[in-house]
Amino acid sequence: MKRLVLTLALMFGLISPVLAAEPLVADLSKHLVAITTGFAGTDVLLFGAVEGDGEVVVVVRGPNREEMVRRKDKQAGIWINSGSAHIRNAPSFYAVASTKPIEKLAPTPVLERHQIGLDHLDLEIDSADAAAEPGQYRDAVIRLKQKKGLYGTETLPVSLLSHRLFRTDLHFPANVPVGTYLVEVYLIHDGEVVSAQTTPLIISKIGIGADVYDFANQQAVAYGILAIVLAASAGWLAAVAFKK
Repeated sequence: MKRLVLTLALMFGLISPVLAAEPLVADLSKHLVAITTGFAGTDVLLFGAVEGDGEVVVVVRGPNREEMVRRKDKQAGIWINSGSAHIRNAPSFYAVASTKPIEKLAPTPVLERHQIGLDHLDLEIDSADAAAEPGQYRDAVIRLKQKKGLYGTETLPVSLLSHRLFRTDLHFPANVPVGTYLVEVYLIHDGEVVSAQTTPLIISKIGIGADVYDFANQQAVAYGILAIVLAASAGWLAAVAFKK
């Protein structure tokens, strides 16, 4: 408790002089998440302060990726691919935190303009599958991301203290993709965004894991050959050991 009080006091002391000019100020406890071989996920604290009334919303977006989603049908007792779609502009990671339920924050056009909430993500769907609606592929990619823990299944809470200070813990799982993330913080009042701030967060591999990752991506053929040689060598050594 003493540590929390000290942290809040420090936050207030650092942020208060700036509030005269800005209605919203926010920052992260760290701007670099280093992924090592023993990485099992981590939490990043976002804290800040507001001047005046309003609700605080935090949106975390990972780098956009192109996703391929396939639809399967059962024919003659066998599941086969019967359609597919390319999903463009899909964030590799997406999470939302708020002081209030999203549907009560602002009208739908405002939420869509800032892509606040999974229902308001602007995903470009390219499909020639006449048997499935684009919305089915949209729901599928979101469901798959949620299953991997990369899309939030619910809105995280933002704690608002003394009507000025706020904080929330952002969780990143062990399988979080690398890249530059954008942490967007909005102050919404009477259904309109009155202030906003974007802070970058870098997630990067370091150490031996980073070297292996870079080698696998930059020298894919050599990496594949090396993997086969190592696997064959391990099998041969195991066979020799068991013969003895």
